[in-house]
Amino acid sequence: MNKIKKNDDVIVIAGKDKGSRGSVLSVAENFVLVSGINKVKKHQKPNPVKGTTGGIVEIEMPIHISNIAIYNATAKKADRVGVKSLEDGRKVRVFKSSGEVIA
Repeated sequence: MNKIKKNDDVIVIAGKDKGSRGSVLSVAENFVLVSGINKVKKHQKPNPVKGTTGGIVEIEMPIHISNIAIYNATAKKADRVGVKSLEDGRKVRVFKSSGEVIA
């Protein structure tokens, strides 16, 4: 079971955007794309076939999964994720600090 999933609210714990919060847009093998985090300027050529103009565009780049932590809204800080089995056999993600189930 993945500890970080799409649409999770996460906080950056290392790197140039440390302390920033955002929502997960996509999850790859060991990298996640977070909205508003790790923005870089890319020099883009014009492409008349696609109808894009050239210039300098600002895009979000993936960040390594070890540099983010899930945000606990009740504690208002970063938290670790654990996995717990319920009575009916389902596995759910829980916050390590409080044992509360992650929605």
